[in-house]
Amino acid sequence: MHLSQLIDQIAAGVELLGQELSEESVQKCAWLLCELDRWRSRMNLTTIRKPDAMVNGHILDSLAVRPLISGKTLIDIGTGAGFPGLPLAISEPELAVELLDSNARKIGFVQHMIGELEISNAIAVRSRVENYAPGKCFDTVITRALASLPKFLDLASHLVAVKGVMLAQKGQYPADELKDIPSAWGYRVTELVVPGLKVRHVVSLQRRNVHV
Repeated sequence: MHLSQLIDQIAAGVELLGQELSEESVQKCAWLLCELDRWRSRMNLTTIRKPDAMVNGHILDSLAVRPLISGKTLIDIGTGAGFPGLPLAISEPELAVELLDSNARKIGFVQHMIGELEISNAIAVRSRVENYAPGKCFDTVITRALASLPKFLDLASHLVAVKGVMLAQKGQYPADELKDIPSAWGYRVTELVVPGLKVRHVVSLQRRNVHV
């Protein structure tokens, strides 16, 4: 698919999400997919093969969580090829975004795209989440395919601010995982309709009884 077609498809999808995105941001998201497709021919960065399917499965699925983001700092855990972190950084220029993954090739691609697209509000970090100690906490900690909800909390809760939120993107309603969430954490589940995808869910997790 040509760049112009990707731009048109992304713009139409963003409108279906009920969001607004600048023309420059739409172009950056489209170029991100062009580069992802080019790099995919050399290394396995994504299981989605067709660029038009990447619009729904990567760009729109990432942007759909924008209304659930809290605060001014975000870390994307297990970002892979940069999703949802790169589209979120592109669409929210005032949001400071870190993209974390232990895979050198994937972080290499993310670093390349941050430079290529001049995304000044994002940095890429190669590390395992359980070993990452940046000396600060984040308002939003997000993951798309890292682990079960209890495992996500176990691995990454040290990175979320006291009154911050942890967001886990899921496909089907994760009923079994919700049963195993520790009592210290409250949650709510938001159903999202993403163009071209089956119904998606996002679990928002916050500490209970926080008094600051």
